Amino acid sequence: MSKTKIHRNLPQLLLRARDVLLSHFRGILTHYGLTEQQWRIVRTLREQGPLEPNQLCDACQILSPSMVGVLSRMQTQALIVRERAAHDQRRIIISLTPQGQAIYERVAPLVEAQYRLIEDTIGHDLIDQTYAQIDRLLSAPLDQVPAVELPPAED
Repeated sequence: MSKTKIHRNLPQLLLRARDVLLSHFRGILTHYGLTEQQWRIVRTLREQGPLEPNQLCDACQILSPSMVGVLSRMQTQALIVRERAAHDQRRIIISLTPQGQAIYERVAPLVEAQYRLIEDTIGHDLIDQTYAQIDRLLSAPLDQVPAVELPPAED
């Protein structure tokens, strides 16, 4: 009997790493009444400027059906505003309100301080290597990997 090599579950490991790292930031976000998704949106809009919803979905890694609800809550909280694009009234542009800008200004320094504490604890080299390896993985031609051939469906 031949032994098939079973690879470690890379997607599961990446999710676990994400959860472990995010646990160091959740207290900051909760203190300011933000969810992780809301912070991603605030940070992205602050760093990239106004965006269309589909651009925001891509930049924040939030699926469109979820984005609709998150943006509605953020608009109710006066963190973002939705406006029609001047050049095309069919398009919507999302931007931060002054209140959204202010929350960014309060949260960002704490997030940066937490990053420094993480780097000081586990090492700048490990963080730099992790960024480099993730960038390398994401720039690999993963879209060209063929799918395994599936057996016929069983009835």
